[in-house]
Amino acid sequence: MERSYLIDTNVIIDWLAGKFQANQQNFLNDVINQTPTISVITKIELLGFNTSKNHEELLRNFINDSLIINLSDQIVNECIRIRKSSKIKLPDALIASTAITFNSILLTRNTSDFSSLKRLEIINPHLI
Repeated sequence: MERSYLIDTNVIIDWLAGKFQANQQNFLNDVINQTPTISVITKIELLGFNTSKNHEELLRNFINDSLIINLSDQIVNECIRIRKSSKIKLPDALIASTAITFNSILLTRNTSDFSSLKRLEIINPHLI
């Protein structure tokens, strides 16, 4: 069974800005073409930027095409466990707990933010 991917905010921003090399872009295109999956935290982060109307429309279109995973008791409980054992910011802990709960690989540029979480598989698409 193929593993799913949870896409972090920074990867979406970089992908939309065309900041990836061809092989990295192809990998992400494959992931995104299968219905991108994001945490509700990523939705909040993306739409929380003060940006132009055109850029906001681009972000909204991406979000509308995405599967958004909302917070559940299972995700919240995993987040509490993570916060008790690691010094990690709450938004990152919620994104990590979402990936762990859904057995997804987290795609993020900020691997150091999540490096203390042994149960979380991380891929930095910039390093593929």
